Amino acid sequence: MRTDMLHKTINELMEMMPWIEDYFSSFSIDPEKLGDSKLEELGTILGENYFEENGGSYNTFIDGFFLFIEQVRALQQDSGFTVNSLKVLPGKNKNGEKETFSVELKKGEVTAIVGPTGSGKSRLLADIESLAQEDTPTGRRILIDGRSPGDEERFSTEGRFIAQLSQNMNFVMDLSVEDFLTLHAESRMVDEVSHIVRKIYDTANILAGEPFSMETPVTELSGGQSRALMIADTALLSPASVVLIDEIENAGVDKVKSLELLVSNNKIVLISTHDPLLALSADQRIVIKNGGISKLLKTTDDEKTHLESLEKIDRKITLMRDQLRTGEEIDLSDLVM
Repeated sequence: MRTDMLHKTINELMEMMPWIEDYFSSFSIDPEKLGDSKLEELGTILGENYFEENGGSYNTFIDGFFLFIEQVRALQQDSGFTVNSLKVLPGKNKNGEKETFSVELKKGEVTAIVGPTGSGKSRLLADIESLAQEDTPTGRRILIDGRSPGDEERFSTEGRFIAQLSQNMNFVMDLSVEDFLTLHAESRMVDEVSHIVRKIYDTANILAGEPFSMETPVTELSGGQSRALMIADTALLSPASVVLIDEIENAGVDKVKSLELLVSNNKIVLISTHDPLLALSADQRIVIKNGGISKLLKTTDDEKTHLESLEKIDRKITLMRDQLRTGEEIDLSDLVM
């Protein structure tokens, strides 16, 4: 790896690892001015005296460069704190009655939260998002991998491992989609920024009901496009181990593909939903009644069999919706099973 990097130009290295600009700056080196120069050529171009004036030599500069890369990558791995499971310990419902059992949530699984409007689905999501410790109206307690979270995990904005996608996604920065994704990728100090940006963008367009371009300002994205972008970003770039989604069926995105994407990236996924297709796509569903958890139902083999029929109906309805949007005539015979 060391030899390969020495043969690369500064521009090529910056494309791979934008965060190395900080190291060059420590030696007062402007990467833009020397962008076409190879790393191994800097000693000849700048001269040994230049490095001595900046407190070292060309060799110490190179050794420090590779040490810097190792340290940053070690930090990247440390910041990728992985949660294998969450456990929701019993609280109480709106009448003060005790919930009778705990619920375990595992990575790579989807848990649906179902119940009437106003029953307390969003409250459960909020308890999990805040890692409640008997300090919310429900009195529930959340464990991380079998232990209570510390204050740092609960209240610090750094290294948060829970991402929440609400029904309304509102951007405040007037950036293009490309600039927005690039900014996020660079803040994560990832390698191959342009590659991950392109991958997120392409994935978002697969999930969105209506495609958008890299140049589209994020403030001009529709609700479905915004949600698709954030689902792709969360799955492919965010270090979050836990993803909470409130009613994805109202977002105008391919809901089944969205869940498959999140699960394939080993996330713990919880989704509040009224959609039977989504509920049966989950590994289990929590039934909320009167503010409390009343049942925990594992998805049965029989339900999975019926899920195939639901998926066929959903695909036909999606096709009709697309025909309606594009002004085509709708053949209602498509609904015949």
